[in-house]
Amino acid sequence: MSPSTKQLNRRTLLQLSSFAPVRFVLGALGAGVSWIATSAPAAAVTGVAFKGMALPGSDADRAAILSKAGVEVSYAGAAAQTFNLTYNTLYQTGDVLTRPDGGTVVAGGYYYPDGLTPMMDTSGANPSQYVSDCPDGQSLIVLSNPSVPGIQGNTLFLVTQFEYKSRDRSGKAMYGQLPSPIGVATLEQDINTGALRVTRYYNVPTKNVHGLWTTCAASQSPWNTHLSSEEYEPDAWSIDSGMTGRALAQFRRFSLQTFGSTTAARPYHYGHVPEVTVQPDGTASIKKHYCLGRISREKVEVMPDKKTVIQGDDITSGGLFLFVADVPGNLSAGNLYVARLTQTNASGAADGGTFDMNWIRLGHASSAEIEALANSLRAHDILDVMSDDPLDASYTPINHGNQMQWVRFKPGMEKAAAFLETRRYAAFKGGTMELTKFEGVTVDALKKKAYLAMSSIRDTMTKNGFVGDAVQLKKINAGAIYEVILGTDVIMDSDWVPKTMSVPAALLGQDIPRDASGNTADVNRVANPDNLSFSQKMDTLFIGEDSGMHLNNAVWAYNVNSKALARILTVPAGAECTGLQAKDDVNGFSYVLSNFQHPGDWKFALPAQAGLAAAVKVKWGALKNAKATVGYIGGIPKLG
Repeated sequence: MSPSTKQLNRRTLLQLSSFAPVRFVLGALGAGVSWIATSAPAAAVTGVAFKGMALPGSDADRAAILSKAGVEVSYAGAAAQTFNLTYNTLYQTGDVLTRPDGGTVVAGGYYYPDGLTPMMDTSGANPSQYVSDCPDGQSLIVLSNPSVPGIQGNTLFLVTQFEYKSRDRSGKAMYGQLPSPIGVATLEQDINTGALRVTRYYNVPTKNVHGLWTTCAASQSPWNTHLSSEEYEPDAWSIDSGMTGRALAQFRRFSLQTFGSTTAARPYHYGHVPEVTVQPDGTASIKKHYCLGRISREKVEVMPDKKTVIQGDDITSGGLFLFVADVPGNLSAGNLYVARLTQTNASGAADGGTFDMNWIRLGHASSAEIEALANSLRAHDILDVMSDDPLDASYTPINHGNQMQWVRFKPGMEKAAAFLETRRYAAFKGGTMELTKFEGVTVDALKKKAYLAMSSIRDTMTKNGFVGDAVQLKKINAGAIYEVILGTDVIMDSDWVPKTMSVPAALLGQDIPRDASGNTADVNRVANPDNLSFSQKMDTLFIGEDSGMHLNNAVWAYNVNSKALARILTVPAGAECTGLQAKDDVNGFSYVLSNFQHPGDWKFALPAQAGLAAAVKVKWGALKNAKATVGYIGGIPKLG
């Protein structure tokens, strides 16, 4: 959730907040939800501190999604109170729900870009609709004029996107081979307890944006829309060159599944920023912004000025990109920049490093301009790429995908290069393309700090002799979260430009030898951080893991004042934490949205885990037909 643009300090906010008796959610799992109401002192909140939970110990708990954590709320002139947290399921993938027009729809089900025609898995004996086991980014949206009939409480809308399907019915891997669905669930919010219930579900048609490619994390814009992503953009050069290998095979399969032909899809149509606008009746429309650069986009976060956008690039040899829109609240045109990093501490630093940032302008464009180029150009029209040194001074060596390439851009193709071959062009222009799996991003608006999740510090983030070698750190497979100081750049026309970054000690991962449960990172620290979301009222950074280094991944709460870190949720063994969004005030109630995906997909096998594997399969199914959950952490009281 993007925070308020009002520059009030926290003390002022707390002095303004007071509340009558508090009701909060203590929901049980599933459809049979029970709710408990309580009250709290009618006094101002002076602090919020999450109380962590231990790792699950039994196979049943390791196979479940659960929270056994708490939150302690302090009040002015009254005793602090601790409230229990619980996880509440809204729906599971594969559930049959009601469409706004009264028909039925499969939640997380795959549909052709028309939004209505199911995509069928015919690989097994009994054909059935493809259903994702990978719900990911989401936005909880409140409209001022909802028009959904039959809602007794408040009407809310939850936009959720689905990244991929793990396997088809035959067990074949399906990553990136189907067009990602996005669904809008209409929710009824109980006005007394805050409990949420799904009443309808709408599958968003994507025909007008050529379908969607591997939607991953997401954010909510300050103007109340859902900003999606398209991760691991298809490499147009290797596809257009007909290079054999996984990239070409995957893209051709995507094209065949989506459009009925292996050559119908164009790679330059993917790797952009889709934006979903929810309508009062629970339907939605979608458009793509083609002018924010074509990268392996994990998430974008729009700053409070409504025009500066920090963008994650989830790949090895990735960069840090910034977009500044021409008009606040409109991402259809603007300037694109890439960071040049200068490491300010010693080579081989074990603390994640400290860096200064300067910014290189790559170009200005409108979305319409770049979409037109994407419709007409092939990679060979824009550049030449060599994987071996051509011994030709017209080529420039760059880092790309953890390997060396030599590139040469065609005359007059600078704009096409900047916005369609963004990572190669950014490297050519001198940007630091050495980050590894830069994933989530979020902002603390009052302190003017951003947080960036670096899933792993390895490869081009260590001293390696690649081009530039600006980042020279000690390898930490468990990764880190960087704190970024934001400031003003007059030339860029933004007050929200990243200036420096470093890692708070509590947010640095720690590798360990494999333990009895298979963990290879300290279980009491964050490992492979992915999703990030900041709560302004709670002064808390929420962190979701995507780790093959923890058997049970977790959602963590990090208080940016006390520096305390607390585990508040664990997901089924082998699953990834996704869909993280902290919502401070939704008609007075607070929520932490969180999903999981691909349960049972751990990368190591120990004899002691045989029982756990069986427990996961019973609860969620095998990977070829696994279910996953969309829901939220409840129990946080009203905070004024």
